Amino acid sequence: MDNENITNAAPEPVDPDQHWVRAAQGGDLDAFEQLVARYEQSTLTLAMRIVQNTQDAEEAVQETFLSIVEHIRDFKEASTFHTWLVRIATNHALRILRKRRTHPTVPLHLDTGEDERPLPHPDFIAQWRDDPQQIAQQHETRALLTDAIMQLEEKYRLVFLLRDVEDLSTNQTAETLGITVANTKVRLLRARLMLREQLTRVFGDEATRMVPNHEHDE
Repeated sequence: MDNENITNAAPEPVDPDQHWVRAAQGGDLDAFEQLVARYEQSTLTLAMRIVQNTQDAEEAVQETFLSIVEHIRDFKEASTFHTWLVRIATNHALRILRKRRTHPTVPLHLDTGEDERPLPHPDFIAQWRDDPQQIAQQHETRALLTDAIMQLEEKYRLVFLLRDVEDLSTNQTAETLGITVANTKVRLLRARLMLREQLTRVFGDEATRMVPNHEHDE
């Protein structure tokens, strides 16, 4: 997919970067530098979570902003600049992933009937010791969540990152990854269930733990 064609048909809320984007489209270098300063670190974080390698992540970021420079005048305000940036960064990171692989793998864009398989059953079920909202605000919890995300299988990690971390819509996530909306929803649900179980193992109250019954599972 060409970077310049990455736009979204459905209108989104007013873009907070609109002023800087329009100035950059007019050739204002300072405006472009403002956009880079605002998003360079978050783009590096996203790329790192996708490629899981510092050198490759830095390459993805460099290629992303080079693409932004080349295509800033083609950006249409049907989506926010952040959404456009995330999708370009994801494309570059995925391209690096594919390039560095030395053995054939199933392409990300192929649907494998995954939405027809039963959802996984948790092996650890317990009430959390503290309120989940309070836990989510703790720094150590964010670090644990980041680690848990990085341990997810690639196809689940990518969907979770784009949909729940970068806040792309389901349709945008599906289009960016080249998979169906149905598969996107199922992969997202699976990712959430796996992350929930991993965090429950840390924050769950052992006294309330329930032993799941998989006797009738197919």
